[in-house]
Amino acid sequence: MIITEKTENYLKSLIAETISCAKSGHTGSALGASTMMLALFHDHLKFNPKDPSFMNRDRFVLSAGHTSAMYYSLLHLFGYDLTMNDLKNFRKYGSKTPGHPEYNVVPGVETTTGPLGQGIANAVGLALAETIFSAKFNDKQNKLFDNYTYCYAGDGCLMEGVGMEACSVAGTLGLNKLILLYDNNDITIDGRREIANKEDTAKKFASMNWNVITVKNGMDYNACTKAIASAKTSKKPTIIIFNTIIGVGTSVQGTNKVHAYPLPPEELAQFKQSLGVQESFFVPEDVYAFCREAVTRNQKFYDSYMLSLKALKTNSPEKFKELSLWLSPRKINYDSVLKAIGNDELAGRDISHIVLNKIASLLPSLFGGTADVSPSTKAYIENGGDYSSENRLARNIHYGIREHAMGSISNGISLYAKTPVFDSTFMAFSNYMLPSIKMRAMMNLPIISIFTHDSIDIGEDGPTHQPIEQIGALRQIVGLKVFRPATKEETVAGFKYFVESKSPVVMSMTKSKLKAQENSSIEGAMQGGYTIFETSKTPKVIIFATGTEVALAVSVAKELSVPARVVSMPCEKLFSEQPASYKNKVLAKDALKVAIEASDDSIWYKYIGTDGLLINVTDYQFSGKGSEVYEKAGFNKDNILKQINKKLNA
Repeated sequence: MIITEKTENYLKSLIAETISCAKSGHTGSALGASTMMLALFHDHLKFNPKDPSFMNRDRFVLSAGHTSAMYYSLLHLFGYDLTMNDLKNFRKYGSKTPGHPEYNVVPGVETTTGPLGQGIANAVGLALAETIFSAKFNDKQNKLFDNYTYCYAGDGCLMEGVGMEACSVAGTLGLNKLILLYDNNDITIDGRREIANKEDTAKKFASMNWNVITVKNGMDYNACTKAIASAKTSKKPTIIIFNTIIGVGTSVQGTNKVHAYPLPPEELAQFKQSLGVQESFFVPEDVYAFCREAVTRNQKFYDSYMLSLKALKTNSPEKFKELSLWLSPRKINYDSVLKAIGNDELAGRDISHIVLNKIASLLPSLFGGTADVSPSTKAYIENGGDYSSENRLARNIHYGIREHAMGSISNGISLYAKTPVFDSTFMAFSNYMLPSIKMRAMMNLPIISIFTHDSIDIGEDGPTHQPIEQIGALRQIVGLKVFRPATKEETVAGFKYFVESKSPVVMSMTKSKLKAQENSSIEGAMQGGYTIFETSKTPKVIIFATGTEVALAVSVAKELSVPARVVSMPCEKLFSEQPASYKNKVLAKDALKVAIEASDDSIWYKYIGTDGLLINVTDYQFSGKGSEVYEKAGFNKDNILKQINKKLNA
C-alpha cells in the first residue's frame, strides 16, 4: 500500500473513531472530503504548527464547520497542539475540540465557523486583507505578505445567501489568491440536493468572474493536488468542484442518513477493517512521517520569512516602523478628535463622519465600507480612495447592496492581522448582519459598525425603515458594546472604546441633529452612563435617555416641579459593568425612575423596575416628516411631563 493511501485510511479511521467516541458529530462530509483536505495540507498549505499565527501563513477556513472532526484530525497529524486525547474528548464540555471550530480555542483555527456560509465570507475578507498588506509592504526584495486563502465549503454553504453575496464580491474585486474547495456530494440533511437546488454551480461561478476547475473524482489524491496547484496560477478567484461521495465506505454512503451519523461500534469495527486499520486511536510512525514532510518543508519557508522580516527591520527601518504601526496602532489624543468636530450642532451621522476621518488619519490600518449607502451614513474616509483590483491600497470598500456579506467579510479582514475595520448601513438593515455581528462578538474582533437613521424620526421612508426593535436585539448580543450617543463627546467615546478595547462596537447614529449638553463628557460616556443634568443631588425623579431623547429629557427635567436628574446612557452594557459604588451614585434609591427611548427595548425595566415609567415605541409609525412622526409618537415635552406628573400623583 502506498503511503498516501495508507495515510488517507488512517485519517478516515481517526475521523470515524473520533465521532463515534463522542456519539455525536458529522461523519458524512468529513469522510468524503478527507482526500482533498489531505492533499491540501500535505502538498500546498503554508503553515507552522509551532507558530500558528505567523503573518505569511496560508489561511484555511472550514466554512462547513460541522466537519470539524476531519479538521482536528488533520491538525493532529500535521503537528499542531492537538493530542490524541483531545480527539477522544471531541465535543466534550471544555475540550480543545468543540463541536464546531472556535477561534482562540483550537490551535490552528483561523475563525469560528458553524453557521453555514459565514466561513466563505470570512475567507473573502482574509483574501481581501492579503491584497492590502501585500500592496503596502511587499517589494522586489521581500514578499512579506504572499499567502493564499483556502476555504472548504459544502452544498449548504453555497446555498446560504451570505456565501453567494461574498463570492460575488470576490469575483468583482478579482481576489485571485482565494481558492474555494467545494465538496460536491449532492446531499443535504433533507436528501438529494436537487430537491432544493438545481443550479449549475460551474456556470454560476464563471458568471461571477471566477475560475472554475472540476475534479471528477474528488477522492483521487493526485487529481486533487493537481487541481489545487492549477488554481494557484489563476488570475481570478478559483472554485474547485470536487465530486465526492458523502460517508464513503460506510453502510449508508451517498445518502442523507450519514450526515450526522456516528458509526455504531460494530460498523466502526467493520469500517476500520476495510481500511486495514486494527488499532484504536492510533497512527503508525510512517503516516506521521509522511505528514511531517509538509512540516519540514514549511519550516524552511518559515525560516526564510523570518529572515526577510529581520532584514526589513535592518535595511528598511522606516517601513518596519510603519508595519509595526499597522499592527500596533499609536495612542490617540481624543481631545484633538473632539476639537475637529467644532461647536456647530450636527446630525449624529455627520459627527461620526468627522470622528471616523480623524481616527482614520491616526490609524493607517483602518479600512472599511458600506452596503451602498456611504452618501447617507457618511461612513467614508475622505481622500481614502475606492478599493478595487486596480487600487488595493484604497481605504473605502464598496460592498454593494450586500449587508449580510459585508458583515462577515469585515470579520475576515480584521482576522487577517487583528486590525481595526468599519462597516455601515441603516440601523433598520442591521438585521441582515446579526449572524456576523454575533460571530465577531464571539471572537472579540475590533470592528465598529456605524448604523445610522437610528430612530423613528427618519422621515418619509416610513415604517419599513423605522428601527424600533433593532437596538434592543443588538444590545442582547454577548460581548458587543452598543453606543447610542446624545452628543459629540459621547460619539468620540464610542470610537475611543472601540480603539482602546480592540473589541466590537456598534454606533447607533441619528439622522437628526444632536444638541450640545453642558455636562456631556468623554469620561462620563466611557462609563456607559452618567449624570448629564440635575436640579438637585437628591432627585425625586431620575430620567434615563439615549441619543436624541437626552435633549428631550433635559427639557422635561427643567420643567418638573420636583428635583430631577437626567442620566445619559450611551452604552447600557458598559454602565452595567461599572462598580456598584459608581452605579449607586448615579441611581438614587427613593426616586421615580423614567426611561425615554424611541425603541422597543425592555432592558429599561432593569433600571426603572415595575413601578417606573417607560416611554418608548411599541408599534410602527406612519410615513411623514421626521419631526412630525417623532411628535405624534409621544416624544414631546408636554406629553412626557403629563405622564410623569400623573405617576408622581398616583
